[in-house]
Amino acid sequence: MELLLIEDDPQICEVIRHYFTARGAAVETVQDGAAALDLVRTGLKGYDLVLLDIMLPGADGFTICREIRRRTDIPLVFITARGREEDILSGYDLGCDDYVVKPFLLSALYAKCEALLRRAGGTVCDDRLVCGAITVDTRRLICTVDGTELDLPPKQFAILLYLMRHPGWTVSRETLLDRVWGMDYFGSDRVVDTHIKKLRRALGPAGAQIRTLVGRGYRMTEG
Repeated sequence: MELLLIEDDPQICEVIRHYFTARGAAVETVQDGAAALDLVRTGLKGYDLVLLDIMLPGADGFTICREIRRRTDIPLVFITARGREEDILSGYDLGCDDYVVKPFLLSALYAKCEALLRRAGGTVCDDRLVCGAITVDTRRLICTVDGTELDLPPKQFAILLYLMRHPGWTVSRETLLDRVWGMDYFGSDRVVDTHIKKLRRALGPAGAQIRTLVGRGYRMTEG
């Protein structure tokens, strides 16, 4: 396990590092939010999982999580003292895989990380994402439905790619706006609905795999 720990408390860093390295993991720590953002922008290759605090100097954990999710689906766990319901929901909405409130048991944290890595190891095969009749080649950026290649516009492809990377998740309009249109978009969130309708038409019968959850968002299903 190659772990990136983004945490500004030196004592917590040392405790986590000691526990994880004693079990064979390698842990690199970053204690400043701005430095973490620089690292994310240069790439996270070589890391298997990120542990991320929210309250950091330079840039908060939500900002860092948002930047990570723009670039990679690496497993990410928030570890934070912020245990309010709205904070937890914000964390999951931004794409975290788990949210752990301090204080926590090191054994439980380690078990969560192992479980996430086991699941992540089975989600992508030969650079392909497969859900029902839909297949996306993440290297060549090609979508096929029942073996037939589709020519999707960039926004529709980006929406499909995000949904395919999070099958079974309820993905809000706000999340899709953030991931596909970016933080600088200030138009109506109804633009997402318009593109979803066009995407469903392009997918044909497989378009039914994208389910609408009224007032909550969309979910990619097997069929």
